[in-house]
Amino acid sequence: MALFQRNEVPTGPSIPEGLWVKCPRCQQIVWRREVERNLHVCPKCNYHFRLRAHDRMALLMDDGVYQPLFTELKTADPLQFRDRRRYTERLKQAWDTVGTEDAICMAEGTLGGFPVILGVMEFDFIGGSMGTVVGEKVARAAERAIEHRRALLLVAGSGGARMMEGILSLMQMAKVSAALGRLAAARIPYISVMTDPTTGGVTASFAMLGDVHLAEPGALIGFAGPRVIEQTIRQQLPEGFQRSEFLLEHGMLDMVVHRKHLRNVLIRLLRFLWNPAVHESMADATP
Repeated sequence: MALFQRNEVPTGPSIPEGLWVKCPRCQQIVWRREVERNLHVCPKCNYHFRLRAHDRMALLMDDGVYQPLFTELKTADPLQFRDRRRYTERLKQAWDTVGTEDAICMAEGTLGGFPVILGVMEFDFIGGSMGTVVGEKVARAAERAIEHRRALLLVAGSGGARMMEGILSLMQMAKVSAALGRLAAARIPYISVMTDPTTGGVTASFAMLGDVHLAEPGALIGFAGPRVIEQTIRQQLPEGFQRSEFLLEHGMLDMVVHRKHLRNVLIRLLRFLWNPAVHESMADATP
């Protein structure tokens, strides 16, 4: 899915295509550059457009500088899966159009001067689905955070487990959960940030295992989607069900943070959670 829904506004041939964008929430036609200046947030209704993974990394890291990690990992086709198209064809299309190795990008750098490992999911890569490479990258990121004593930050945005990899995809839930358990035992901070949407196996594993849980406004967060739940229980769900504000009210999130404030909030959390001198002494005392 593209970052913007581009529309041609019928105001004359001199208007270039893509000059305006239509907000999916308020349906207003908005000047594209105004949206970009507002960090890809609708200035009319505060709707948060999806961000590409590398754009978000540049937005969060100090001076927009970071060192990519685990770029050598690339998805195979272990089950030789095929539905309407071969899985290998879907992968090639994603590699060509999105330009990332898989549905998560990992990097290390500094955030507010604190050394961190940052992972950001790329929803445009097969719906941000979690397959073997996503699970391996998250597990390696946790292990690297332990080895180099860096805080771990993961920004989720996913439709869940990748069906084309079957049980191998579902196994990643246990794998990443175990890796994050070792991270917690080493007393390394882990902050989870959830964006729209964060669903399925990603929600049921690393997205909800942070020391602190943050979310962007209006993000859909849950395991099964609201339509599936309504059809299963045959009841109408409350207004705003599974949106980040609903989860905050019911104790599933710690904060809902506007995109323009996210970097500063993360820095404040790192100051609170990460005192290098204290953590070095803890590391020395850990058996």
